[in-house]
Amino acid sequence: MTTLPTISVMYPAMPADIGDVLPYARVAENTSGRRLWLGQSFTIETHTVFAALTGMGLDIGFGTAVTLMPLRHPMTAAVNARSIAALSGHSYISGIGPGGQELQRRVNGAPYEKPVTAARHYVRMMRTLLDGKLATGDDGPWETEGVELSAMDTPPVEIGLGVLRPAMARLAGQAADWAITWLTPLSYLGERLLPVMAQAARDAGRPGPPRVASVVHCALTRPGRDLRQIALKAVGPHLSSPHYTDMLRQAGIPVDRTDPATGARLVIEHGLFATGDADQIAATLAAYHDAGVDDVIVNVCGLHMHEGPGAAIRDLAAITTAFARRGERR
Repeated sequence: MTTLPTISVMYPAMPADIGDVLPYARVAENTSGRRLWLGQSFTIETHTVFAALTGMGLDIGFGTAVTLMPLRHPMTAAVNARSIAALSGHSYISGIGPGGQELQRRVNGAPYEKPVTAARHYVRMMRTLLDGKLATGDDGPWETEGVELSAMDTPPVEIGLGVLRPAMARLAGQAADWAITWLTPLSYLGERLLPVMAQAARDAGRPGPPRVASVVHCALTRPGRDLRQIALKAVGPHLSSPHYTDMLRQAGIPVDRTDPATGARLVIEHGLFATGDADQIAATLAAYHDAGVDDVIVNVCGLHMHEGPGAAIRDLAAITTAFARRGERR
């Protein structure tokens, strides 16, 4: 019998009102993963949203995909993560990433000389602090010598890394609990990233590679709906970004960051933006599990931005219901 993946839900925007997030959290309650994910928010802060939802009685776990390292000292990140685990009563997945060089420069005064090295230091410091140990040594851009947290009994805090290319996949294999992918072709994931993570975990003497969570953009095909515009709304900034377009070209998808509109068409044609009816999209999500993904994160960002939250929630509910039906048939 094939083990079904869990699916969970991404809130697809920067929240301005907790009432906007609540319908997504309610859908997440009824998914197999029972987890709501948010990215970095510059409106209502991400961890504050999670705390508010817990205070409203939501009985779900949370995760970030991802928050940006330049904005938080590793100690702040550890405290934020542990707080949500304690308040929610569920394991918390703290997904982090270095962000782009321009953000690093604007926030820290200069980009990280070696982003993967910075991420390695950050993960190690977070893990040290979360395990109740004293931080010793300082080989990254944060002062952490002698820092520690007081003991606190909480559900597990798991650390995730945003993974696009082999260098970060290698670090995830060495040090992270989760690898979090976004806009990643299944062939590239299976042929390039998963083997790198597995080998790195073996070399590091770990019992196994990190689990994998993949954010998958979705929209049902409906009469009159412009899927290319919806995809462009969802991933246009990524299709203009050097590190995303480099990853996609490595995967054999000939995107050009000067032409995101054509890129949006290509991501639909290559199945990175899941379309069709609800059952067809559910089958696409199941294919991610078959490729080795542990949690498939359903993201209806394009719909939310192009047609509004009502249309997005309708599609999200239809997709998650179809996926649940698929599980019942097995």
